[in-house]
Amino acid sequence: MHTDILVIGSGISGLSYVIKLSELQPDLQIVLLSKRNLLESNTRYAQGGIAVVSDFELDSFEKHVSDTLVAGDGLCNPSVVDFVVREGPARLQELIDWGTSFDQKSDELHLEKEGGHSASRIVHHKDKSGYEIQKSLIAQVRKLKNITILENHVLVDLITDHHMDKASYNRCYGAYLISLKDQSTIKITAKITVLSTGGGGQVYAHTTNPKGATGDGIGAAYRAKVTINHLQYVQFHPTAFFPKVKGNTFLISEAVRGAGGKLITKNGNRFMPQYDSRAELASRDIVARSIAIELKKSGDDCVFLDCTHFEKNDFKSRFPTIYNICNQAGFNPESQPIPVVPAAHYFCGGVQVDSYSKTSLAGLYAIGECSNTGLHGANRLASNSLLEALVFSHRAALASQKEVAEIEVTQHFFGTIPDWNDAFTVSNKESKLVDKLCKEIQETMSSCVGIFKSEESLLVAEKKLNTLFNQVVEWYNQNKLTPRLCELRNLVSVSYLIVKQSQQTSENKGVFYNHDNE
Repeated sequence: MHTDILVIGSGISGLSYVIKLSELQPDLQIVLLSKRNLLESNTRYAQGGIAVVSDFELDSFEKHVSDTLVAGDGLCNPSVVDFVVREGPARLQELIDWGTSFDQKSDELHLEKEGGHSASRIVHHKDKSGYEIQKSLIAQVRKLKNITILENHVLVDLITDHHMDKASYNRCYGAYLISLKDQSTIKITAKITVLSTGGGGQVYAHTTNPKGATGDGIGAAYRAKVTINHLQYVQFHPTAFFPKVKGNTFLISEAVRGAGGKLITKNGNRFMPQYDSRAELASRDIVARSIAIELKKSGDDCVFLDCTHFEKNDFKSRFPTIYNICNQAGFNPESQPIPVVPAAHYFCGGVQVDSYSKTSLAGLYAIGECSNTGLHGANRLASNSLLEALVFSHRAALASQKEVAEIEVTQHFFGTIPDWNDAFTVSNKESKLVDKLCKEIQETMSSCVGIFKSEESLLVAEKKLNTLFNQVVEWYNQNKLTPRLCELRNLVSVSYLIVKQSQQTSENKGVFYNHDNE
C-alpha cells in the first residue's frame, strides 16, 4: 500500500491531525492506523479534561504559563509553553466545532481546578472527558472520504534507508505493520509518516495506561536512530484506585482533589499540608512522592482519598464514572474514603520534535505523548497533555501539508523497499515465554526505577534489562513475528532507555528523584 500520509495511532493527536489536514487539503490520501479499534487509546481514559484559559476575568495566559513552568521545574521550553497556552482557546473551539460536548454552567463552560493550577481552567465532560473527545473525533473522521482507516494493526518498524541496504538513516518512507487478527505483516510506504502512538506505561506493573500502551512509537523510533530525550521523567499519578478493576489500574481523577478531596492515612491523619502549602493541590510529582513516603513509614498498602464531607449526591453527579467503578468494587465514595496509590501515568519525554512536530528523521513527525515537545519539562501540569496534543497536531498538519507538496515521488525516492521477511514458524511456547519476559520487565522497572531511584537500583535494572534484551533479540531472530513479540521488543527497549537516561541525570527535578543526588 502507498499513501501520501501515514498516521500511526488514533488518540486525540492522530484523530485531530487527520481532520485538520483533511480540512487544509481534502485531496491528500491519508491512512490512519489504530492498534486496536478506533475508540481504544490513551485518550479514551483521560478523565480530567483540557487545561485552557477561557475565563479572562479570573485567569490569564500569564498565569497558565507560570503554572506550567513551575510544574516543569525549570526544564520546560518557555517559548513552547507560551505558544501552546496562547493557541489553546482556538484549538478548543475547533474541538467544539467538530462535535465535542463539554459541561456548562449558566451558558458558559464549567471549569474545574486541578493540582498545580492557580485558577479553575479545566474544560471537561463530567469525569470522562477523554471518552467524549475520542467519540466525537471518530465521528468526524468517519465522514472524511480521503481517510483510509486500518484498525487492529501494530507498528513493527519504521522504514528507513537502512531497509534498502544503505548505511544511513536519513529518511522515513513509511512503516511495516502486523495484523492483530491474522498476524500477517504488511508494508505501507508514505511521503510523510506521523507517530501518534501514546506513551509506554505498560513498562511498569501498575499503570493507569491501557494494555496497548507499550511504547511502540518510541521503540520503533529508537531502532530507526531517531533522537529521544527526557524519558527519565515518568510521571506517577498520585491517586490510582488501589484494588485493580478487571485486571486494570483505574485512575481517580485529579479533579476529585480539586473539588475538595483530602488525602488521609489509614489512621485518618491528613498529611499533605506538611509536605506542601498547596496540600492536595500541589503538583503531581510532590503529591506522589509524599504518598510514597507515607506508605514507606507506615508499611500500609495504600492511603485514602476522603470525599465523605462532600454535599449529598455531589460526588455522584460530578464524578459518575468514578462513583460507579468504586461501587462495583464495594466502596461508596460518599460514605467511605477511597483507597488510592500512585501508579505510572505519563511520559513527559519521548521522540524529540521541533515546534512543528518534526523529528530528527526526515519525513517523520511525532505528536502527543510519544513526543518530547518541551512543554512539560520535568513534570507535566495536570490536563496539559490534551492541550499539547491539539496544538501540536494543528502545527504538524500545517508543516506536513507544506512538506508533502514539495516531495516528488519517483522510483528513486522509495527505492526498492523489501517486503517483511516472514519465513519463520511460530513456536507453541511463544505466548507463555513472551508473557513471562514482559512480566519480568515490569517487575524490574517497578522495583528499581519507580518514584524513588538510586545508583544501585538503576545498575540492578540495567543488568537485568541487558539480560532480558538479549533473550528478546534471540527469540525475535528465531521465531515468526507476532504482535505480542512486537510489544515485548518495545517494552525492553523503552525500559532500557529510561534506565540509561536516568543514570545520566545528576539533578533531582520534577518527577525524577534519585536518592544519591540528594
